Amino acid sequence: MKNFTGKVAVITGGGSGIGKALAMAAAKRGMKLALLDIQSDALAQSVDELRQMGAEAVGITADVSDAAAMQTVADQIEIHYGAIHLVFNNAGVTSSGPVWESTEKDWDWLLGINLKGVVNGVRSFTPKMLAAASDKAYEGCVVNTASLAGILAGPGMGIYSVSKHAVVALSECLHYDLQLVSPQVRAAVLCPSYVPTAIGNSDRNRPAHLLNEKPPTNAQLASLAAAQQAVAQGNITATEVAEITFKAIEQGCFYIFPSPEGLALFKLRSDNILNQVTPEFPYELFPAMKDRRDRMLAAQAKT
Repeated sequence: MKNFTGKVAVITGGGSGIGKALAMAAAKRGMKLALLDIQSDALAQSVDELRQMGAEAVGITADVSDAAAMQTVADQIEIHYGAIHLVFNNAGVTSSGPVWESTEKDWDWLLGINLKGVVNGVRSFTPKMLAAASDKAYEGCVVNTASLAGILAGPGMGIYSVSKHAVVALSECLHYDLQLVSPQVRAAVLCPSYVPTAIGNSDRNRPAHLLNEKPPTNAQLASLAAAQQAVAQGNITATEVAEITFKAIEQGCFYIFPSPEGLALFKLRSDNILNQVTPEFPYELFPAMKDRRDRMLAAQAKT
């Protein structure tokens, strides 16, 4: 996909972080924008900033985990703009701590946003994009935001890593399925590492019915603190991630790794699988994960 001017981009989680940065990058390229977010105030601010740039943008408050709501939103955007060319299924949240300490509500919340939200985006928008491909000049791409945690696993990553592994698999399946139908609609998966955003404070948008009755455990608090510090110290900005993503779309890439140093870790994991070796995380190569492990060990020692 080379020409973005006048085309339409839909971005979930568009009110902040990587989603907002993708919107700004799309606006710079002359795209029309539809931003979705659960946080109305952040969404309104992002839309206002885009309009001040001269971009045509609308904001829709939406819960991506709600399949019916997502279908309604997709219909509304199509009525408003016509053909949709780029869909960024980007909304995501996080939690931390040992897998067995995560509650049913934790699982419902994380998987609802991180996995079902992407599924709903794929189900709602892909058929419309395939229909638009009846025009031989049409080009479309669905970009699903996973994470480096979608190809690696480590301590304290629990539900988040499970959800992001699933997004990688979903994206690969989408790629293969689209190959059977139309070369004009593509898929890609974005796998960033730590990026300074507000994802470490995801609880701010957690619905009341999915809040836990009990406070977090020491290990959960320790893991979250480590994750928040790693995010704050991330060595690549959301703006840089967005620019890398658009360049990858232009080049027709499927896997998008803004932090290529993670590939060495993935190779080690792949070697463990191929050699049937018990997994050992290479902490010496990933200081942020070593810090998380050490904090969790200290927290467990206090219980």
